[in-house]
Amino acid sequence: MIVDLRSDTVTKPTPAMKDAMFSAEVGDDVFGEDPTIKSLEKKCADILGMEAAVFCPSGTMTNQIGIKILTQPYDEVICYKGAHIYKYEGGGLAGNSNIGTKLLTGDRGRISVEEIEPVIGNINDVHQARTSVVALENTVVREAGSYYTLDQIKKISEFSRSKGMAMHLDGARLFNALAETKENPVEFGKYFDTISICLSKGLGTPIGSVLVCKKELELKARRIRKVFGGGMRQAGFLAAAGIYALDNHITRLKEDHHRAKELGNILRKLNWVKSVMPVDTNIVIFEVRDGLTPEKCLVKFAENQIKALPFSASEIRLVTHLDFNDAMLDKTITAFTKFSF
Repeated sequence: MIVDLRSDTVTKPTPAMKDAMFSAEVGDDVFGEDPTIKSLEKKCADILGMEAAVFCPSGTMTNQIGIKILTQPYDEVICYKGAHIYKYEGGGLAGNSNIGTKLLTGDRGRISVEEIEPVIGNINDVHQARTSVVALENTVVREAGSYYTLDQIKKISEFSRSKGMAMHLDGARLFNALAETKENPVEFGKYFDTISICLSKGLGTPIGSVLVCKKELELKARRIRKVFGGGMRQAGFLAAAGIYALDNHITRLKEDHHRAKELGNILRKLNWVKSVMPVDTNIVIFEVRDGLTPEKCLVKFAENQIKALPFSASEIRLVTHLDFNDAMLDKTITAFTKFSF
């Protein structure tokens, strides 16, 4: 039994999801003729309380489109220093949008008005870039799935908009956050201009993300999607997987969180582990003891058919997901407790 904890992107479609995909009605989406994609886009917009949505191949694409349609070249975006849009999207902010970044530390990646206010560029000073967007990430992948509450988001959004800045949300794992806060997702549309949600992480589809946005931004988003090479044709088969996931895989996210917390609790007791970040959702990040490297640990993991990712020079990341069950949890815990280095 192979246990794959590298990411929640490694899941395979369930038999019921495959049935939904195989029976999907399709058409040419670039011509606006795929009814299943239209249904998915409307569903996502309705869930998040916004008017429009655009289906794309990846979360990187939806993030990059979202930022691009809210900025002009030579602008800058404010975000957490470890934000996915900055750290893990291949320099796309600079390459795709020709903009700069103001990077903040935050509280486990959750930035605040107090941090944002001092770094806003002076729009009347030609020496400074125009700060046009504040981008949040929920959950924060680099900080073990920490999350914002809606009250925190509301405060940031109202302040940012009062300063003429737009709001983007990288909500790749937004439903993981909502599983913990129990907040109504429809409220999020009030506080953002663009929201990226990923269907192929916690929700378990084989591919796809959706950019949810204001209606006036939709055509621009579709144009940029085409420029980025994201215009798909009969992709309703993929959209059907997304609809199925939204209908069936959100409520089970708490199972992933429970298993992640179990792993975190065990790791804290092991002598080869130096520290474990707080486990809020489905991501576990831990630091190995001094003198030990993640690479050495991962060799031992592989010998026991356990896959994980090195996350820094001293850290390892584990991510629980749809295809990680209780038997795999037991196997992982048994292996971890037997390891000696």
